[in-house]
Amino acid sequence: MTHELVTFGVTLVRRRAIGPGIAARKSTAGWTAVGSRSGQGHEGETKMAKGMFSRMADILRSNLNEALDRAEDPEKLIRQMIREMEEAVNKATASVGTAVANQKRLERQYHEQAKQATEWERKAERAVSAGEDDLARRALERRAVFERAAADLGPAMEESKRTADQLREQLRELKGKLEEARTRQGTLMARHRAAEARKRLAQGIHGLGDDAFSSFERFEQRVEKSEAEAEAHAEIADDLRDVETRVNRLDRQGNVEDELRALKDRLKKERKG
Repeated sequence: MTHELVTFGVTLVRRRAIGPGIAARKSTAGWTAVGSRSGQGHEGETKMAKGMFSRMADILRSNLNEALDRAEDPEKLIRQMIREMEEAVNKATASVGTAVANQKRLERQYHEQAKQATEWERKAERAVSAGEDDLARRALERRAVFERAAADLGPAMEESKRTADQLREQLRELKGKLEEARTRQGTLMARHRAAEARKRLAQGIHGLGDDAFSSFERFEQRVEKSEAEAEAHAEIADDLRDVETRVNRLDRQGNVEDELRALKDRLKKERKG
């Protein structure tokens, strides 16, 4: 978006004052008016602002996930992108400030030209009242110069205002996008770290290989075999203890029977005696 910076200068030859309140200005350039010229400086600044807005938009539209996947240091890349956004916003802010300043300058120039046209209108009226028709004609010519200057400034002033308003709105949106990017920065970095941790874990498991798992399985089988042997030995020991217990029980029962017969024999002999 471009617009012209229009400046006007009016120089007057020295004239004698005729009538109250009417004065001539001293100049060696004669009764001339300097026309409008293109504001190349402002046009360049506007293009620069548009370029920064475009760069900012490219950053915001970029696929962050793909960029992170390709980057050697994704977290460094994220910080760099945020810095680029901040620099773009800062430069765009300065350009918007320049555009607003140009708008204000054009407005001041417009109002100054309109004010001068009104002043020369009053001077023409005073000249007519003083009977100085020639001076009144000159005053009306000057009024016409300032009126044309104001008329030429009008469109440029309106275009400048539209440009400044649009740049302000775009800058507001970009600042919002930057704040959103800053908020997402922490989330993206956390997600990337989690993904890297999962990848390292998967690589570690894969790096163990079949041999490691086979060795683990063989060790597990050895443990199971040892446990089975221990259980078998325990069962055999239990059986032996059971047999021994039963034999001892029988021995004890035999002794009791012998003692019972001996007791009966003794008592029988005592009764006979």
